[in-house]
Amino acid sequence: MSLLPSPLPVAGHFLTQARMPIPFVRRTPAAPLGRMGSLEVRLARSAAEVRAAQALRYSIFYGEMQATADSRTFLRRRDADAFDRYCDHLLVVDHDDIEIRPFRRPRPRIVGTYRLLRQKVAERHGGFYTAGEFALQPLLARHAGLEFLELGRSCVMKPYRSKRTVELLWQGIWAYVLNHGIDAMIGCASFEGTDPDALALPLSFLHHHASADGDWWVEARPERAVTMNRLPIEAVDMRAALTGMPPLIKGYLRLGAMVGRGAVVDRPFGTTDVMIVLPVDRISERYVRYYGADASRYAA
Repeated sequence: MSLLPSPLPVAGHFLTQARMPIPFVRRTPAAPLGRMGSLEVRLARSAAEVRAAQALRYSIFYGEMQATADSRTFLRRRDADAFDRYCDHLLVVDHDDIEIRPFRRPRPRIVGTYRLLRQKVAERHGGFYTAGEFALQPLLARHAGLEFLELGRSCVMKPYRSKRTVELLWQGIWAYVLNHGIDAMIGCASFEGTDPDALALPLSFLHHHASADGDWWVEARPERAVTMNRLPIEAVDMRAALTGMPPLIKGYLRLGAMVGRGAVVDRPFGTTDVMIVLPVDRISERYVRYYGADASRYAA
C-alpha cells in the first residue's frame, strides 16, 4: 500500500538501465540520513514516533483512499499490524512544523514515511509481509546468498507531495541500503481500485514491458492471483498506459525495477497490487550518481 510520486523526473526511456559497483557504507542508525532545508529523513527513534507514522498512514490510506478499517483500526485511528513491531520506520520530519502536545515534549511533524524490513529480521519473525500476496520463497531460494529489503506502507502528507520530500525519502532508502549491504529490494505497489478490468491497460503494459526476467521472476500466490495479461501487446498504448500509471510504480520503473507475474486484489485496502523487484545492481547509473555512490547528496 503506497502513495508517493516518482523519485525524480527522468527524460528518455524509463527502462534504460546501467550497472555500476555499489560501495558498502556504514552509518549510525539513529543519525539523520539526509537533510534538505527544514526537512530531515531518518529512522524512527521511539515507539511514539512509530505510532505517529501509523497515524499518518491511517489518515491517507483510510481517509483519502479506499481502505476499509476494522473496528480496532477505526477506534485507534492508526494503520498498524504485527509487522510494525520489528520493521524500521523511515520518516521525513519538518523542523519548521512543530507539534505541541499536552504534557509531552514538542516534536517536528512527521510528514512522510516508508516501512523497511530486512530479510535477516523477517526470517526471525515469520517472513515478509509481501509473502501473503506473492510466492516469495522460490525467488529467495534462487538468490540464497543475497540480502533482500522489503519496502512498504509508503505515504506522504498531501501538502508535502513534492520532489523535495520524495527525494529525501529515496535519500534515506539509499543510505539504508548501503548501510545494511542490501542486494535487492522488493515490495507491493498499488493501483487504486479492485476491478482488474478497469486497470487492463496499465496492468497489460507492465506484463508485456516490465516483467521480471531470468532468476528474478516471482508470481502471485495462486489462490489470490489475477492475470495482468488482459490486452494483447499490440493493443497497449504505451503513452496512455504511463499516463494512468501510479507515480510510485513509474518511479520504481525509472529506477530499473521489474514487476512480478500476476496481480492481487486487496479488498480491505481497496487496491490492486503488483510485485516490485529491484536488484541494487540494476539501479540506473544516473540515480546512483544523483544521490551519490555513498548517499552523500543530501547527507545531514
